[in-house]
Amino acid sequence: MAFFQMKKMILAWTFRKPVTTSYPFEPRKICPGSRGRLDVKISECIFCTICDKRCPTQALDVDKVNKKWRIDRLRCISCGYCVEVCPKKCLLLTGDHGIPTVTKEMETF
Repeated sequence: MAFFQMKKMILAWTFRKPVTTSYPFEPRKICPGSRGRLDVKISECIFCTICDKRCPTQALDVDKVNKKWRIDRLRCISCGYCVEVCPKKCLLLTGDHGIPTVTKEMETF
């Protein structure tokens, strides 16, 4: 009797899709609720510096005079405080995590 139950289980496992994904060959699915990466729509930004002041890790640097917006990806913890206070809603947290950063250079927009 146990042999038939085991045979049934083996047949079911043979034709089922694998539980894990083959990551390099197919893209990773974004987890729902993941905060991911901070993106800016620089064309809509008014350089008000509110996001710079609200950032708890000082990852943002907004230069109102020269119209420059910079982010230090190694400092950003994707908390979303800057997104909440932006009056023009030009900041957003995407589910995409992007390319890992290994240098201490700031991205300038």
